Amino acid sequence: MKLFGSDTSPYVRKVRIVIAEKGVACDWVLERPADSGGRFRELNPLGKIPVLETDNGNVIYDSPVIAEYLDSLSIPRLIPETGDTRWQVQTLHALGDGMMDAAVARMLEQRKPADKQTAATVRKQEGKIADALRSLDSTAAIPFLVGNHFSMADIAIAAALSYIDFRYAHDWRAHYPALAKWSESIFDRDSFTGTLPPDE
Repeated sequence: MKLFGSDTSPYVRKVRIVIAEKGVACDWVLERPADSGGRFRELNPLGKIPVLETDNGNVIYDSPVIAEYLDSLSIPRLIPETGDTRWQVQTLHALGDGMMDAAVARMLEQRKPADKQTAATVRKQEGKIADALRSLDSTAAIPFLVGNHFSMADIAIAAALSYIDFRYAHDWRAHYPALAKWSESIFDRDSFTGTLPPDE
């Protein structure tokens, strides 16, 4: 299999963490959206990353679908197949992706020329992130967010927090100590330390 995507995308990193946790044999093809060309554009008509090409030539996108496909390949499962825990995990997966969406939108707004930026847009995205952090801090459970097992919920939320550190660095840990405490052991996992984005 081949995973196409950049080394700074939080969505790509989330999938790479799943690959590492599941021990799946998968080649990573470094392709950045800003670069000209790139096979991911041929594979995904939306021109978005990540894209997974399976060994039999099937193409899967985007990151939630790729994560679930990879998880289906072996046990133990990161996404429970049935029951309340499945929906708890998938809801937190969606929350993590939403935090990433907000952090990306904030970054893109701030990369515009100064006279084209809208402060209200930046504040709106920061507010979304703060609301998510507040909600997570009130429910963060050690060592895992859902039940007694490491799951896709832990991956998605930790990947989002790490991306916030990368693109929207601020002292969220001081304001959300329960979430900060939970994140420490997750960030120490080999799958996280081995997929850190490059320094910019």
